[in-house]
Amino acid sequence: MASNDEKKSGGFFASIASSLSNFGSSMQKSVTGLVGYEGLEVINPEGGTEDAEAEAHQGRWKQEDRDGYWKTMQKYIGSDITSLVSLPVLICEPMTNLQKIAELMEYSHLLDRADECEDPYMRMVYASSWAISVFYAYQRPWKPFNPILGETYEMVNHNGVTFIAEQVSHHPPIGAGHAENEHFVYDVTSKIKTKFLGNSVDIYPIGRTRVTLKRDGVVLDLVPPPTKANNLIFGRTWIDNVGEMIMTNMTTGDKVVLYFQPCGWFGASRYEVDGYVYNASEEPKILMTGKWSESMSYQPCDIEGEPLPGTELKEFGGEAES
Repeated sequence: MASNDEKKSGGFFASIASSLSNFGSSMQKSVTGLVGYEGLEVINPEGGTEDAEAEAHQGRWKQEDRDGYWKTMQKYIGSDITSLVSLPVLICEPMTNLQKIAELMEYSHLLDRADECEDPYMRMVYASSWAISVFYAYQRPWKPFNPILGETYEMVNHNGVTFIAEQVSHHPPIGAGHAENEHFVYDVTSKIKTKFLGNSVDIYPIGRTRVTLKRDGVVLDLVPPPTKANNLIFGRTWIDNVGEMIMTNMTTGDKVVLYFQPCGWFGASRYEVDGYVYNASEEPKILMTGKWSESMSYQPCDIEGEPLPGTELKEFGGEAES
């Protein structure tokens, strides 16, 4: 039986999330190798300590470029480098941040389903699954280009959705986006804060994302989890998302709290997401579990966060559920 504190902080999955997080952190330290650059860490999520040095020499940089760039970057350790550093073009992909924002519309049919849904808790399941869907694009380790001030990007009639975004600030870089179809209105202010850690960078989203479902006028507020880019200079760059994602129904008080598990030893727990849909009284109603790189599943639960007898875990992925 879960305690009241456990229920408020996430119930069954939250009670195991803490132990998994601690386990993942200790295991990650076990796969961390030092390659002689003043203790710089190279983390291989699929390997062990014995191949850390070999892993450090893989990636996008030539040896002389790695050494030179490390000498330039080491003075920024601990800093927010969002607007401080001019980055080499070789780490960028041929698109801008404004286009990156638009990738959230790829699975917008999940918001359509949320708008059509009569069950208020299943509405949150669909809406939060839509929010998770964008992380598939974050597996690409390349940085999008920072748009120039006033630059815009427009996407018209993508599965019925019209999207437009504009770069509204250059330093710090901030983008504003708006999307709409017959079911929803989406508004975002994209702004981040970073912390450079040597061979990795933590990325904290501090903008605002709101979705209005048109049928009932329901307003959803989204707070995504932090992102960590590993092996920026030495080794193969890879992306992890660790921490809580919270989606709140500002109209009813219902909310979804999902915990993104850290990548552990040999890739253990990588991509995994667990959590609950809560009512306005913070009682769990539906448990959710899955992988942000694949699909999510859901199951009704009792007030203790345990699956209801006679129910089963149902999976749905990127395609519209039948």
